[in-house]
Amino acid sequence: MKLDVFSHCTIDTIQINDSKYVVPGGPACYCSLTARILKFDVRLHTKFGSDFPLVNYLTEQKIVFEDALSTKPTTQFILNLVNSERTLFLQNKCESINSVTLDTDSVIISPLFDEISIELFEKIKKNANFVLLDPQGFLRRKNSENKIYLEQADLNLSNISAIKVNQDELKYLTGTSNVDGIKILQKKGIDSVILTDKQNISLLSKNRIYSITLPNLELVDTTGIGDIFCAAFCCTMLREKDILWALSFGGGAVQAALESKQIGLEKIPSKGAIESNAYYFYNTVKFKEI
Repeated sequence: MKLDVFSHCTIDTIQINDSKYVVPGGPACYCSLTARILKFDVRLHTKFGSDFPLVNYLTEQKIVFEDALSTKPTTQFILNLVNSERTLFLQNKCESINSVTLDTDSVIISPLFDEISIELFEKIKKNANFVLLDPQGFLRRKNSENKIYLEQADLNLSNISAIKVNQDELKYLTGTSNVDGIKILQKKGIDSVILTDKQNISLLSKNRIYSITLPNLELVDTTGIGDIFCAAFCCTMLREKDILWALSFGGGAVQAALESKQIGLEKIPSKGAIESNAYYFYNTVKFKEI
């Protein structure tokens, strides 16, 4: 099966307590590599500079990308992590993505900061059948110190199959949070609305909210966890056409990644670890009618 991914590759400086790690990343990498673990063919639509160190590795992993090399340096972030909270600074932004030739009609759109224009967003949706959106990059702005903050955005969410948001993103998209917010997103035509709130992951589909709870783990590096979830959820939904298995595989991938206690892309879990956790979560899913 095939999947197209739209997002920037990055070089991240991750600061955890007194330690600093400079690692490649971005949803482009986390989503693509997780999808490859789950045996999907991936076409990556991205931009990076000559300073990006993973070109050969992505090629070795059989991730297809064209016209990705930019004359500008790779997008760079500084991430200060304290448990599940993080402060984000934009150091550099590569040029925007301009590719719209899809390999398939199944797509993950996960902008980081201004690399996907609204025009491109609309074109992608028009040409795709299944679209999973992580809207964070459409909501992000930066202040005079390059610190990232969120701002309300009026996005056209038609033709979106699934959306993943946290509490802050939900509030800036809908003006409210929790059940009221996810119901507003559903009314915009989105089939699956996923809300992540630390250990709790909820999913609204039709008239039911399904939920799973991650175990209480010591958190090391949470960078890319949402992207790993999105890819695992998306691939499972496309393959199984089953919302419970998709939620369970997403949660299973997150748990396996966090349990590894690895930094950066090293935390992307094996297929076996994802599946083992997914079977556990499948039997613990709670639901309620709304």
